[in-house]
Amino acid sequence: MNKVAVIGLGNIATRHRRNLKLRFPDAILFAMSASGRTPSESVSDCDCIVLSIDELIINEVELVIVASPAPFHAKHAIPLIEAGIATLIEKPVTTTVEDAKAIQDAIDEYQTPVSVGYCLHYLPSAQKLKTLLESGVIGTLYNAQIEIGQYLPDWRPSKDYRDSVSANKHLGGGVLFELSHELDYAQWLLGPLTLQFSLLRSSQELVLDVEDMADMIVLTNTGAVATIHLDFLQRKAYRQCSFVGSEGRVDWDLIKNQLVLTTAVETTVLYSEPEWDKNQMYLAMVEDFIQMIKQKKHACTSLMEATKTVVLIDKIKKNSQLIGV
Repeated sequence: MNKVAVIGLGNIATRHRRNLKLRFPDAILFAMSASGRTPSESVSDCDCIVLSIDELIINEVELVIVASPAPFHAKHAIPLIEAGIATLIEKPVTTTVEDAKAIQDAIDEYQTPVSVGYCLHYLPSAQKLKTLLESGVIGTLYNAQIEIGQYLPDWRPSKDYRDSVSANKHLGGGVLFELSHELDYAQWLLGPLTLQFSLLRSSQELVLDVEDMADMIVLTNTGAVATIHLDFLQRKAYRQCSFVGSEGRVDWDLIKNQLVLTTAVETTVLYSEPEWDKNQMYLAMVEDFIQMIKQKKHACTSLMEATKTVVLIDKIKKNSQLIGV
């Protein structure tokens, strides 16, 4: 790659620029703000600032990571796809089913390589867990419990949380979109999910115009029940899930990068690497996307797969009223 680019100037865009520079140290790296403004602050790991998608196309950029707020993803990605530029779109792929369909239509017409950035697929414990579940190590799956919680004001200590993407509806905020990793990996591990119940709440503590808590009950195709809880409120970050089957139970701690198997006779730590560098997930994701561009074997998240999460969120929102607590 001789020319690469990242759209967006937030934390995740900063990570992607740094990683692209690691992967392509001799490439020219273009940066563009989500709004197309001229940045007032310095932009790290950047060789050139552009103000529009057209400039990226004119400069014949070969790979672009779209890391703008999710409501802008379709506007930014579709012209790139139409120009044949390989495009990696940060999660969630969009905030509407209509935008996701528009991107898919462009992919179908132009056959441009496109992937969606659900980096947890590259966490070693996640890959080990997927293999375990597929092997039937816990027998018939009966239940899954998925939970994530982290106090939103602690996410970006140098910034007022009320000004963040996470807190603002027009930027795709709220736990459903911001914590969509959990909804994505639930379907990645368990297959298609059918919504049975959902409840969205907004606390007086954060006073947001979006949900800061969400609770869902879903069914798998095999009839297993999964409960999913997402929140912006837990003071100590918590990210775990459990899978209960006829032959045992697997507990996955995503923060500790650990898997524990419990059967009738013993409890075994199957995987544990808490000090693993989580940036390796993002580097692996980019490397996998390069394999996709080269038409080699890859495990990239397709637009179609990522759209399942958007469809699920759409159903949750349509079946829930936002309750203040």
